[in-house]
Amino acid sequence: MMSRSVTSAVAALCSFLTVLLLAVAPAHADDRDLAQTLRAGDLVIVVRHGATFPDQADTAPIDFDNIAAQRNLNDKGKALARTFGDALRQAEVPIGKVYTSKFNRAYETAVIAGFKDIEKTTDLTEGGLIVTPNENSRRAEAFRKMLATAPAPHTNTILITHQPNIAAALGKDWFEVKEGEASIFRPADGSYKLVARVQMEEWPRIATAAK
Repeated sequence: MMSRSVTSAVAALCSFLTVLLLAVAPAHADDRDLAQTLRAGDLVIVVRHGATFPDQADTAPIDFDNIAAQRNLNDKGKALARTFGDALRQAEVPIGKVYTSKFNRAYETAVIAGFKDIEKTTDLTEGGLIVTPNENSRRAEAFRKMLATAPAPHTNTILITHQPNIAAALGKDWFEVKEGEASIFRPADGSYKLVARVQMEEWPRIATAAK
């Protein structure tokens, strides 16, 4: 017969495991639901380009062909971009059009992820102080129109851009959007609704939940 102390310890352990399971289960369910939602398509996935070298700057910001004069992806950014693309393929997420900024760090994120139908556009390119306030406002409005545009049926559109563009288009909740972070939207009735926000290192977990 177990002593009272042993019985209490077993009960405490069982309670702890129950709480742990309750805490973990919803996260797995959410990952699975998100994977299924992505697999069904009809979403727009906004991605801030992958991790970059913090000691680099865009020293020739109007010469997009001068890659050496830009802030570029570091090894972590490249590795996570590859993982991002692999996870989407593993989860059987259908990708249609992919639009990127003209800066190499955005375009390279798409290329390393393995996307095929890639188009560079000024509308997603960081303007900063080298373009007029009117042009920055125009780009923000163009960005929002892209979010509200339905993808080809049963595919997902991907937009790869920069923090200033994301914050200008989406507001204060995105001021601290991280490098590689994805915001997933569903276009509807000329507007769009946020579905989820995902960090780039979280994609393998979602891909696993899709199985």
